Amino acid sequence: MTMQTVSLNKAYGGTQGVYRHASQETGTDMTFSVYVPPHAAGAKLPVAWYLSGLTCTHANVTEKGEFRSACSELGLVFVAPDTSPRGEGVPGDPANAYDFGLGAGFYVDATQPPFARHYRMWSYVTEELPKLIAENFPVDPDRQSILGHSMGGHGALTIALRHPGRYRAASAFAPIVAPSQVPWGIKALGGYLGSDRQAWRRHDAVALIEDGAKVPGLLVDYGDADPFLTEQLRPELLQGACGKAGIPLTLRKQTGYDHSYYFISTFMSGHLHWHAERLRG
Repeated sequence: MTMQTVSLNKAYGGTQGVYRHASQETGTDMTFSVYVPPHAAGAKLPVAWYLSGLTCTHANVTEKGEFRSACSELGLVFVAPDTSPRGEGVPGDPANAYDFGLGAGFYVDATQPPFARHYRMWSYVTEELPKLIAENFPVDPDRQSILGHSMGGHGALTIALRHPGRYRAASAFAPIVAPSQVPWGIKALGGYLGSDRQAWRRHDAVALIEDGAKVPGLLVDYGDADPFLTEQLRPELLQGACGKAGIPLTLRKQTGYDHSYYFISTFMSGHLHWHAERLRG
């Protein structure tokens, strides 16, 4: 697979790049960013995958996430994909709503028309893009972790739960933990996967845990001033599921914080240090 360099900038001794390639999974061009910290020639570095939320592209965290200082210190590669396919002919929400369609791929492989052709974000994030990253960047495939925000927190948790041997750590900022039970998720999973709610369970962190999926532990932060907390995020459901399943969960309520990148950037370094501890070795 080939890729085009969109931009390249030095930061904290490393390199922040933005890249574009033609995706076979989505049938579109896809743009992503990669930060590579300073490192010795020939070194293979641990990699942290970051999945963004509704309405976002790779650019939101790249420009606002404040991750580069920590990644430079810790020797972490940081990869940020887009949230959905984009381009001419890619269907969006007929009403142009922000919570479905373009910018809202929900990290699933759609099965329903007209979305099934292009909306294959699960396979893109878990299969196609990792192969491209491994071919072009100094990453160690045995030392990977994943984190995300909101819809991306949903993606990070479900991907980690379904690939327990691949990711050594998983964390999230204000994740949608039970999409089958909240308006954002019901709209997205119904639109992309159809009306069979059993199929939704494979893309619902709480349902996956209830069905026996395990990870060594999870870290989740949320703000008590988040306007989506009670209707869309519902972290107490994840707390209950992890408690019953015996999965260690560090669930932290951050007083006064909302759903924005001001919140994410405040706690990003702490998450990356938490990941680095689990990626060593």
